[in-house]
Amino acid sequence: MHFAKSGHTLTRYRFCCVALCICLGVSSSTAVTNTVATAEQPYWQQIETLGKNQDVYFYAWGGDPQINAYIQWAAKQVKSQYNINLVHVKLSDTSEAVSRVLAEKSANNDSQGSVDLVWINGANFATMNEHSLLLKQWSNKLPNFAFTDPNNNPAVNFDFGIPTNGMEAPWGQAALTFYYDSLAIDGSVNNQPPTTLNELLRWSAQHPGRFSYPKPPDFLGMSFLKYALVMLHEQSPDNTSESLKDESLKAQLNQPATEQNTALVLEPLWDFLDKLHPTLWRQGEYFMQSGVQMRRLVDDTELSLAFTFSAPEVPAAVQRYDLPKSIRSYAMDDGSLSNTHFVAIPYNASHQQSAQLVANFLLSPTAQAHKQKPQIWGDSTVLIQSTLTPEQQALFKTRQPHPSALPIDSIKRTLSEPHPSWVEAIMQGWEVRYGASS
Repeated sequence: MHFAKSGHTLTRYRFCCVALCICLGVSSSTAVTNTVATAEQPYWQQIETLGKNQDVYFYAWGGDPQINAYIQWAAKQVKSQYNINLVHVKLSDTSEAVSRVLAEKSANNDSQGSVDLVWINGANFATMNEHSLLLKQWSNKLPNFAFTDPNNNPAVNFDFGIPTNGMEAPWGQAALTFYYDSLAIDGSVNNQPPTTLNELLRWSAQHPGRFSYPKPPDFLGMSFLKYALVMLHEQSPDNTSESLKDESLKAQLNQPATEQNTALVLEPLWDFLDKLHPTLWRQGEYFMQSGVQMRRLVDDTELSLAFTFSAPEVPAAVQRYDLPKSIRSYAMDDGSLSNTHFVAIPYNASHQQSAQLVANFLLSPTAQAHKQKPQIWGDSTVLIQSTLTPEQQALFKTRQPHPSALPIDSIKRTLSEPHPSWVEAIMQGWEVRYGASS
């Protein structure tokens, strides 16, 4: 990015100015003291000394206005506290940042990378970890990391089953959330939306064309397919031998996809989709490209049922008149695909200490409580309340949510993400079976 290059140029320019002053005999002891850490300083004090007064280029998805606004709020806070200029580099897909860092490594750019901080999880974390693209053992040293109770909370130490090894700082939690037009659903059988995967199949058959999902590799479409796959393996057969077989296949979801196990593990998903697709929007012959397009189809009354991985997106869309007031959100009774999302620092980030200061602020009770407010973002905190003081706990008290928002405590059961390698396996299998006509 042009501004990333400019930021690095300014940093080198400041360095040259200091060197020039020394050469001219100008006293610069005060300037050096203010910008250079010493070995005697405690670790975090060194991070603060070196991290202030810098730019941080934060590569993060930019597709949600609420999330973008929250990042701008965070930018103002770190500007005030550390004089850090936090620049949100908006991405349509996190893989764009992964590709950039990988290209820089291929070009032997090991210290002046353009990405200082990246919002990441799952498959992209696995890719960056595999290619040694991430800074190691830093997140577990953040002062605010203790608020996540890491010794008793594996969710902050594993990402899609892969140990984070201090390469990621948890930022928030999200879950697959469904929403529907209550005026359309109220006229249906039982006046209720489907609350399980099996009910969804029946509901779609009874209301043809009123539901669909985005085409993979779209993140939201892939999330729906993973939810379906996990739930299909959760359903236990009556036959004991078949049940043992199913348990064995279910366990494979937590292991890397291989040529040997892929066909058997994914077979129930293809059987399910073969039944579902003829009942979908446009008979499953064409698929929308994104969650935004799916939301527009709901607003245009072409769809009555949809879903998102960003629950606050729904009431925000209603308030912007991008969805009707009759929209309501809910969670599936059989389980909600859920995961913790993180921020990470590339191994070659130009401003590693500054990025750590930003990540630590994002983990603070102040930032986490502000982010969890439904009218701000609604993203669930990763902090464990028992680690907080009463004053800090009070920050998380919220007012009455919007009628279209996901009701508090509506997610009764969470489903863990399968191993990230299954994303590629699902995508390839889906393209072979259904992609040609879409």
